[in-house]
Amino acid sequence: MTKKTVVPRPTDAELSILRVLWARGASTVREVHDVLAEHRSLAYTTTLKLLQIMTAKGLTTREAQGRVHRYRPSLAENETQRRLVGDLLERAFGGSASKLVMQALATRRASPDEIKEIRRLLADTERAQERDDA
Repeated sequence: MTKKTVVPRPTDAELSILRVLWARGASTVREVHDVLAEHRSLAYTTTLKLLQIMTAKGLTTREAQGRVHRYRPSLAENETQRRLVGDLLERAFGGSASKLVMQALATRRASPDEIKEIRRLLADTERAQERDDA
């Protein structure tokens, strides 16, 4: 998939399927359905239809292996998350990263490990900006 290809924003149901594919790797409809069915009532045909729609939209790819079709996500999990956050950042926070981070931290308490990771990312960002400014 080229960078110029626009992949649409996935729906909540599509994100559930993508999470399964990111965790399991390439999977059949049955495999995806079995994981989803552990958490909610869902018809097999609904899972199949969603995967067909997702493939048409470019969210997943499908490869035939004999009579079995395996689906895989078109984009890596972190790339999808980056795109979703970028969209949210623009639409809800007017492009302000600080407002997004402050709301995220006000909404849910961060664990000590998360706080450590946030501090590391901030330090990395500051160092990169200093290099760019030099």
